[in-house]
Amino acid sequence: MPPSAIKTVRQIIYYQYAKIVSESAGFGKKNYPMIMSTYKKLCDGALTWSSARREWQKEFDNPDACIYCGKRDVKLTTEHILPVSCGGEDITDNCVRVCSSCNSSKGSKRLYEWRGLEAKDEHHRIAEGKYLKYIFSLHEKRGTLDISAIAELCKACNLEKRCEDESTVGKLTVYCIEGCFSKKL
Repeated sequence: MPPSAIKTVRQIIYYQYAKIVSESAGFGKKNYPMIMSTYKKLCDGALTWSSARREWQKEFDNPDACIYCGKRDVKLTTEHILPVSCGGEDITDNCVRVCSSCNSSKGSKRLYEWRGLEAKDEHHRIAEGKYLKYIFSLHEKRGTLDISAIAELCKACNLEKRCEDESTVGKLTVYCIEGCFSKKL
């Protein structure tokens, strides 16, 4: 769960991204002072996230490895981080290269939905970073970045069963940033 100061979609996206920055700087994803310092800089505009070009370059640092599990020397496939069935676009900002095992395991689930809240901080930095930036842009287009009313977020979310199972109903979690991107019926 994010700290109580995190109240909007924008803030939880920045908070998760601050964890990635903290880990990349060698502090890990649990160093609260570093995470909050980075989070505040993101909120204030003193720090911006890396460009899509930088993410693309980072992906090719290990071109033969699955971005999710790290396996090498396996056939890689293109995977949509936000599945097309959930409204994800077929664009490079929403795609990563993964092994068929991870692609099959994730299926049509969204990134955090796939592994659950327990593993929310265990995603590869490139996949999670790309995902957060992409989700941010989708919320920006929808005008939902600054929604703080959990009840309003819950109305548009289809992850209520996950929240019930994980005792997070009515609480702001990473599910709140992706649950409104629903599977098409």
